[in-house]
Amino acid sequence: MRILSTLMGLWAAFSALPAIAQDAEHIGKPVDRGLGFQPSATELMREITSLDNMLNVIIFIIVAFVAALLLICILRYNRKANPTPAKFSHHTPVEIAWTLGPILILIFIGAFSLPVLFKNQEIPEAELYIKVTGHQWYWTYEYPESELEFDSYMIGQPASIGEGDENVTPYVLDDEMRAKLVRAGYNEDEFLLATDTRVVVPVDTTVVMGITADDVIHSWTIPAFGVKQDAVPGRLAQLWFKAEKEGVFFGQCSELCGKDHAYMPITVEVVSKEAYAEWLAAAKEEFAATGTVPTAFDVASAE
Repeated sequence: MRILSTLMGLWAAFSALPAIAQDAEHIGKPVDRGLGFQPSATELMREITSLDNMLNVIIFIIVAFVAALLLICILRYNRKANPTPAKFSHHTPVEIAWTLGPILILIFIGAFSLPVLFKNQEIPEAELYIKVTGHQWYWTYEYPESELEFDSYMIGQPASIGEGDENVTPYVLDDEMRAKLVRAGYNEDEFLLATDTRVVVPVDTTVVMGITADDVIHSWTIPAFGVKQDAVPGRLAQLWFKAEKEGVFFGQCSELCGKDHAYMPITVEVVSKEAYAEWLAAAKEEFAATGTVPTAFDVASAE
């Protein structure tokens, strides 16, 4: 087990290298010529990335080995090089090798993959619990302990267009929509990813989310956190994460849920525990006064 732990540590260190050069402020949006996973923001995602790197090495070795065998057969045993082929029906050592080899490979992979799977599925005690409900085509978030609830729409959906947005056309990225994104604290290239209200959570805090839906199946996911959970009507599933760095993280509904499936993004802002306390106090006050909650831009300006 010590050898396995050491190897896992080496893979985790290797997989973390690309994240150093990434933008730590807004994470999870498409980038030009981007390859691989998004920069990891949780231990869960680091382990998933590490496991993927290890599996890619194993796959490469197997493919190279099989390709070499094929090449040897083509060159060594073609009709010209081997006009009189052997006529045997079996070869016991080879048969044992091709049976035991895959078994050992699968045992090796299982020794690394099963702990990652169990860690993702074993829900720890929550420091913060949030209930998430998927609708066509927006999300509702409820903080039960704080008696706070709000809806989150993609900026650009008709429901997100209000006072001062008379010239904004729904679903169209024009100059007015770009200005609306900037006013909400987003970059202009985050159209289709930005929401009018972000989920706000404190850094270094175990967050457990109860996921459900009220119409069709949706799926809540933040790739940088390494979490994805289907939202099924009539069922309450759970996921957990513990964000290790502050920033704005993007995701999208990952289950085809109807005509506006592409317009159902997820935005999570990870802030310091002090900033989270300020946001929560302001949210409670604003919600009690108007029935709404502060927007993501209010969170940024409060720090």
